[in-house]
Amino acid sequence: MGDLLQYVVVLVMAICLAVGYIIKHSLDFIPNKYIPLIMAVLGVTLNVWVNGWNFTPEILLGGLASGLASTGAFEAVRNLTEKEDDK
Repeated sequence: MGDLLQYVVVLVMAICLAVGYIIKHSLDFIPNKYIPLIMAVLGVTLNVWVNGWNFTPEILLGGLASGLASTGAFEAVRNLTEKEDDK
């Protein structure tokens, strides 16, 4: 797990987190099960763009890790806030 964290690009993750939040709360026609896939594709696209439209395996892995990390970050925050509301 620690090895994957070196590939996470914070800018890409933040953008994916915002877009994922918008999809989850505003676009009801997109099922929740497709949000991680959308974030992975968006993460790769954004990471390729950030790196000057170059495409290498490291950029691919960084985009995937960042997009999927945004999904995990959303779930972690949601779980923490739900547990606080239940108290």
